[in-house]
Amino acid sequence: TEIIQNVRTIISTTQFSVPLDRRFGIDGTIVDLPLPVAMARISAEVIRAITEYEPRCRVVSVDFEETFTTEGRLTPKVSIAIKEEWLERIGGYEAV
Repeated sequence: TEIIQNVRTIISTTQFSVPLDRRFGIDGTIVDLPLPVAMARISAEVIRAITEYEPRCRVVSVDFEETFTTEGRLTPKVSIAIKEEWLERIGGYEAV
């Protein structure tokens, strides 16, 4: 739905790439950090960005795929829950 699409856009955008809102997205300087530090910073950035830019949901967890040990790629998997007051307002129920 729209909320999931918005979350996907938020976490796939690097900061300073949106002209009228330079804080939108995730800090791109995390790329060069050691893996344990990068994992902690990415988790914090994802939670911050989603909380700030998509208030209709909350972050349940930020986990990482195991490919970082074999390929050197760190891929976060974000689980969100849509807030109940939003679901009541639109008159529906959605499980994510």
